[in-house]
Amino acid sequence: MTTDHSVFELGNFELQSGAVLPDAQLAYKTYGRLNAERNNAVVLPTFYTGSHQRNEGFFGPGRAIDPAHHFVVSVNLFGNGISSSPSNTPAPCSAANFPDITLYDNVRAQYRLVTEELGVKRIALVAGWSMAGCQSFQWAAQYPDFVDAILPFCASAKTSEHNVVFLEGVKAALQADSVFADGHYSSAPIKGLKAFGRIYAGWAFSQTFYREKMYRLKGFDSAEELLQDWEQDHLDWDANDLLCKLRTWQQGDISANPLYNGDFKAALNAIKAKTIVIVCDNDLYFRPEDNQIEIEHIRNGELRVYESPWGHCVASPGNEPKFERYLDRAISELLN
Repeated sequence: MTTDHSVFELGNFELQSGAVLPDAQLAYKTYGRLNAERNNAVVLPTFYTGSHQRNEGFFGPGRAIDPAHHFVVSVNLFGNGISSSPSNTPAPCSAANFPDITLYDNVRAQYRLVTEELGVKRIALVAGWSMAGCQSFQWAAQYPDFVDAILPFCASAKTSEHNVVFLEGVKAALQADSVFADGHYSSAPIKGLKAFGRIYAGWAFSQTFYREKMYRLKGFDSAEELLQDWEQDHLDWDANDLLCKLRTWQQGDISANPLYNGDFKAALNAIKAKTIVIVCDNDLYFRPEDNQIEIEHIRNGELRVYESPWGHCVASPGNEPKFERYLDRAISELLN
């Protein structure tokens, strides 16, 4: 079977929890070439329902991130069905028995990839949307002397309690499907996956988006049509994969590791990378107020608030071209 990505074999990968993920695999794809100094790498982790293919909407010829100049490393999150996940890992760690994975675990594996496999000496930029942006913060705190710049957008350095509660809601809807069987399902929990998608759609866009019927810009005649599309999209996902990444997201905290022992301010203060954080004023997950608290403790940090009724999905490639240009200008500032 042919694939459009490469796989880095991590072997038996010890996790932050102490559990071991046997024969762990990190799936990735590179674009462009590493320069002689080995310092032109741009790392793009994936977002919650993202993949290396979907990351291709954030770079390209003539863009701020351009494979003609940069060595782009697009790396898949554990649990996304391409890297090691509940759906593709053999027993005894398959399905509901897949261990908890933290962002610390993900970034430690990514560090091994770029240094051991790809020969990168220094990262020029780590950037990403949503959960990928959370990994950008993680990179800068976990390896402060290895990363020149980060640009998290619609993300946070620590998952807020309100964000955790939202995720508990979609998780509960999925797990309420009797077919789910505590994760030991023999067929997809379709009702639960549809409920997951419908609830998620209410948070992905702002109240103004719905009031102004902006879903018509995406080709839907009604909010119900958009909800049905979100149902269908989530039917394409394995339920345990969704929950694996959801747990990773909920535990997001750049200080929750042996480096900082829960001292969040110390973790933020340790970031040396030039930092621009972009947030949407109508993002219902990652609020500007949370980012403002974070940025006050990042020495080379700046917060930029983008105003848009698209909410969290303002950053999804193709939704708002003005945001794409806004993002590219900020990336250019960091790379230049």
